[in-house]
Amino acid sequence: MEGGSLVFRDGGPAMAIDDGRAKSHQEALAAGDIEDSLSQLYPLGACERAPEVDFDPGRIRSDALMMRLYGRSARAVEADLVPVTWFGGTVRVTRRQGAAAALERVRDALAGRPALARYLAPSAGTFNWRKVAGAANMSVHSFGAAIDLNTKFADYWVWAGGKPGNVPSHRNRYPLEIVAAFEAEGFIWGGRWYHYDTMHFEYRPELIAIARAAGASACR
Repeated sequence: MEGGSLVFRDGGPAMAIDDGRAKSHQEALAAGDIEDSLSQLYPLGACERAPEVDFDPGRIRSDALMMRLYGRSARAVEADLVPVTWFGGTVRVTRRQGAAAALERVRDALAGRPALARYLAPSAGTFNWRKVAGAANMSVHSFGAAIDLNTKFADYWVWAGGKPGNVPSHRNRYPLEIVAAFEAEGFIWGGRWYHYDTMHFEYRPELIAIARAAGASACR
């Protein structure tokens, strides 16, 4: 970081961290900058904690940064997708930033626990170049850096009839040891969000690193 900008090792153009605009939660979701994406501290750990209204750590993202890290088009992202064996199937995940290797480590950590397989597969998907449903910002699935687990156990705020800022409580049905295994390798869980998506995990190692450094825990 230099003078309020994010500098890249490959020598590409620096990116401003703050665009200088104050935003509501919905505005930040639609057009967040890098500072906005780090504005909420992600809570780690094999515990659940009911989030406050609009507490969605990681759901606010900088599309410009994600495109810089993973590719600016579906074609560019697809060029770096690699197959990852996933509990009886195969998913395609980006190798950029170590995402595919991290998912393989999650798989290996959970492979010795056969009772968990029914939650993990079949996967509801990884790469899909699209915007978040009903929103203006890009889904992390667009960058091949997210995975959805078996929808049979999922709870999603839209399916529950929620509206932005007014969401019914969810009931998590995924074992928290799955969450802990993902978080250990740099993935955040959509079940931590007020606008929840309990089957969803996305590779956001920067948020996990910040959480660890800050001692952010869902268990206290």
